[in-house]
Parts: sequence; structure tokens; C-alpha cells
Amino acid sequence: MDLKEIKAIIDLMKKSSVTEFELEQKEFKIKLKRGGNHPGDGDDSSFYSARPVMAVPASLPPPPGPSAALPAPPVSNDAEIKSPMIGTFYRTPAPDAAPYVEVGVEVGPDTVVCIIEAMKVMNEIKAETRGIITAIVAENSKPVEFGQPLFRIRPL
Repeated sequence: MDLKEIKAIIDLMKKSSVTEFELEQKEFKIKLKRGGNHPGDGDDSSFYSARPVMAVPASLPPPPGPSAALPAPPVSNDAEIKSPMIGTFYRTPAPDAAPYVEVGVEVGPDTVVCIIEAMKVMNEIKAETRGIITAIVAENSKPVEFGQPLFRIRPL
């Protein structure tokens, strides 16, 4: 099913009294539900919500029972350097430059560890603590969210 077909179903729902539509095929399932107005939009059009459903092949083994417990994750005393804003994460000051920090490097509170670009402004992010970088969590040149871990650091 493509986007045109989904839009056609929505149009039919608008023109009729149908408030809910569900379609399930081999590896695809869609459920449209027409309710009241979307909060805060101020118009009288109906609000639609669609929720993607992941298809699971029938050939997968059944999920493990209660006796198959997962091992506990290793306990770590490492702190995290988190993103103070939404933007694009850069490990280097320029595309051809060396990264600000690597795993195993000791940093101080004023050490710049990366740049986050937000609204065309390059913001230098500092470690804000003394320690050793143990992991680089964020991916270079990819978007990051506020509070998202960028690095793990072992405090000294």
C-alpha cells in the first residue's frame, strides 16, 4: 500500500461517517481512527492518527520463557557528557581536522570535547568535569537531542 492509497482512504473517511479503518495484509498493517479536532489547531477538520505495526515473520522461534533470563548489563561508574541542546554533533572543528577527543584521553572541565551546530551557530561543548573519555556515544555529523549522551567519562 502506498501513500496515495492511504490518502484516498482518508478522503473516503472524511466524506462518510466511517470513524475507524483497519487493514492487515501479509507484512503490512494500518489502522486509521478519526476522532475530534487535533488539540490546538483551531480548525474543524478531523484528526487522524496512524500507528505503524512491525511485521514479524512466522518462521521466528517463540519468545524465550521466564527461565531464559537475560544477563544483567555490566555496572559502570562512568558519567555521561550530555548534549545541552538540539543540533548536529561534530567531533572535529573542521572536516579535515583531528577530533577534539578520543577514547582514553584525559580531559578537564574546560576541555572542548565537540561542537554542536544549532541554527548555523557552532557551539563548543566542554567536558565540565575532570576524567578520562571511555566511550564516544554520538555519531559524527548526526543530529542529537537535548540530554542525549555524547560521551562516557570516568571521573578522576
